[in-house]
This record gives sequence, C-alpha cells and structure tokens, in this order.
Amino acid sequence: MIRKVPTASGATPGAERSTDSYLPQHGNGGYRVQHYDLDLEYRVAPNRLAGKATITAVAVQPLSRFTLDLGRFRVQDVQVDGRPARYLHRPDKLQIRPERPIGAGETFRVEIRYAGKPVPISGRWGDIGWDELTDGALVASQPNGAPSWFPCNDQPSQKAAFRVTLTTSSLYTVLVTGDLVSRRRDAGSTTWVYERREPTAPYLMSVQVGRYVMVDLALGGVVQRAAIPPALRARFAHDFGRHGQIMEALQRLFGPYPFDEYDVVVADDDLDDPIEAQGMAVFGRNHVDGRRTHERLVVHELAHQWFGNSLTVADWRHIWLNEGFATYAEWLWSGVCGELSTDALAAHWYGRVAARPMDVILGDPGIDRMFDPLVYKRGALTVHALRKTVGDESFFALLRAWVAENRHATVTTEKFREHAQQFAREPLDGLFAAWLDGPALPPLPR
Repeated sequence: MIRKVPTASGATPGAERSTDSYLPQHGNGGYRVQHYDLDLEYRVAPNRLAGKATITAVAVQPLSRFTLDLGRFRVQDVQVDGRPARYLHRPDKLQIRPERPIGAGETFRVEIRYAGKPVPISGRWGDIGWDELTDGALVASQPNGAPSWFPCNDQPSQKAAFRVTLTTSSLYTVLVTGDLVSRRRDAGSTTWVYERREPTAPYLMSVQVGRYVMVDLALGGVVQRAAIPPALRARFAHDFGRHGQIMEALQRLFGPYPFDEYDVVVADDDLDDPIEAQGMAVFGRNHVDGRRTHERLVVHELAHQWFGNSLTVADWRHIWLNEGFATYAEWLWSGVCGELSTDALAAHWYGRVAARPMDVILGDPGIDRMFDPLVYKRGALTVHALRKTVGDESFFALLRAWVAENRHATVTTEKFREHAQQFAREPLDGLFAAWLDGPALPPLPR
C-alpha cells in the first residue's frame, strides 16, 4: 500500500532546501548521506530498471520529514530504520515522513524499492542521466542527472561512498564507477558488484551497459582499462596509444592519481561530448577516428579525475575550478608531447577570447553560462596568468599541494584564492579580482 505524507503541515524547516545556488531544486537539507547501497536489475530491450536503494545518512538537525531526489519511477515501498514510512512521490522529489522523528546527530537508514523505465532529466542542457543506447545504456549525469536512476541527495557537495549491484543479461558488459569486487553468472544473466569507497558526488556515479570487449590502456602503475566495441579495436589502439604517457605526465604535474583505477568506455553510438565520472570517462564512437583527432579530450577527461572528481566544487558557481584546470591540462600535455607550447596555446586562446563579447564573470557565470566555452578557455587563461605571476616552481608546488590537501573533498574559489596566496611573494588579490570578478579581459602576464 502506498503511504502518503501530508503536504500542508509538519515540514522540518530547512529539510527540503538545497544549498546549491544554481540548482536549488536539486539536493536536500537536514542530513548528509554517508553511503548508498544500490541493488539494481536492468532489462536492456524494454529499458526497465528495478531497484532497491539503501541509504545511510546522518541528520544534521531534527527531522520530522525529509526529501530525496528521484525521477519518474513507481515507488513501491519506503522504510526508515526498518519501519514503514509515509511518502509522497512527486516529479523528481520523494518526500518521506518516518514513523518517529529523527534526532539531530542520529544515524538513520532509508530503504526504497522502485521500478520503471529510466529516462533522463530534461532541462536547459538537454537530456541528462540514464540514457538508452542503440544496444545498451549509459549514464552521464553532470550536473543533475543522478535522480534518473537512483534516489539521492543530488548536489555536488553531498559526497558519499557507494556499493552498486547490477544484474542484467550476460550478453552485456557492465561497468560502474568503482572497483569491481565480484561477478556472478547465472542462467542467462550476470550480477556485477562495484564499490566506490572514496567520497563521490551523486552526479559522478555512472553505469555503462554494452557489448564491449575489455582492453588494457597501459601496463604497470595505475590500472587503466577500456571497454570498447570490437569493431573499433584498431582505431582505438592508435587514438589512445599514448594514454600511459598522459597518465604519467599528469601525475608528475598534479601529484598521484587519486583513485585505484581508470576506465575508459567508448559507446557504440555517437556522443556530442565525452563525459567524466569518478574513475571513468565515456566517449562516443565518433571520438575514435584513428588519427588522434580528439586526444586533447582524452587529456581533458583524465584531468577531471583530479579537478572535478577528487576535488569537487561545493557549488556549481565554482565550475571554473573543474573546467579551467582540465582545459589547462590539455595545454600542458601539448607542450610535454612536443606540439604547441603552453605559452603558444595561451596566446592563441587569449586572442580568441578577446574577440568575443566580454559578458561572462568567471567566478560566478550564472546557470545559463556555466558550461559556456568561455568558462573553459578563460578558466585556463586564469590558471596560466597565475603561473606567470608566481613562477613555475611556486605554481606547480601550489597545484600539487592544492590537490593533496583537498583530496576527496569539496572546494571553492575563495578557498583556492587563499591557498594560492600562500605560494606568492606579492598579493594576488588584484590578479584574481581582474580574472574572476568582472567580465573585462585583463592583460595576460608574460
């Protein structure tokens, strides 16, 4: 029987409010999730998903009720600490009233059974989240697609550990962001179990289902693998042939790779853009052409493992900390591999940015512009300006310290400004104000 929670009274103040300034309708207040345990069964042909989500959380205030983000599934049952709870599932929000109030500081467990046809979250960026492929499925959730496949507290600062069990036809390979801990084959189906022990934002969790073959990206050091359509094996081997060198270069520049493994998935469909997840990047078959045309994107997505995944923005207005550093990694790799130098690329893109209207404030671009190319390129130029101001030795020292000190945590622009100042002889307030706080493009330091 569906139990519904009253909507007119009894709300806990702040318990249904997100702290994200750009996506206040995503995410919820009043508690922090510590762990998600997702037990899923997926049928590829009809695109049907049945799941049981067990969520362990800690209340940060007294809770008479609370909410989770969840897409358009049929909710079958909700329990809190083993007791039936009242609930109301409206589009994209699941309101839950436990049998008894939850005290501040108390750990509680929510079990939700749900089923239906997973569909992406539609919005200003198109369809985000669980998406059907021609033969399989992929999940690309940045920034708000996680509720398309599991109930969650969907904001980037709400990082938690995950265990994901997924059962589907044995014809398909399944990859989930995390370490594969077991795989069990039954009559016609296989159950895959992955664990993501590092704190992970919900949008960075991904599921990939397809008829893939597994190949090694590099041998020795960090485990690097790829799941690819068999027909792309030769072209992929060329296009990703320098992946081991890229990994080594980024580790020299940024510090140790922050996870135990890195998986690349090439979907057997075209994709507009590659997508990063925690310990994973997803490309379309159109990104594999046998000519290394898209190698810069390979570098970009790998760099996100440091900037975006291990170090995750606390709020989407800080998005330049993800995209500016990942774009700058492209320029760094170009210099390392003997192509255009970082200085040459910075000068080139400075000219391109200067030719565009100066109407984006990098430190707070607004929701409509958070994925604007200017955020990427001007973000990289800001990083380059900082490097030129403090010098290479101090710049790379501050970069490696930034990564190490904030490993698996959340970051903000203000925190980065304070951190960078520790490595500079002169005040950096003017530099950051010029590059981050206003739309005018300042001169590029030489």
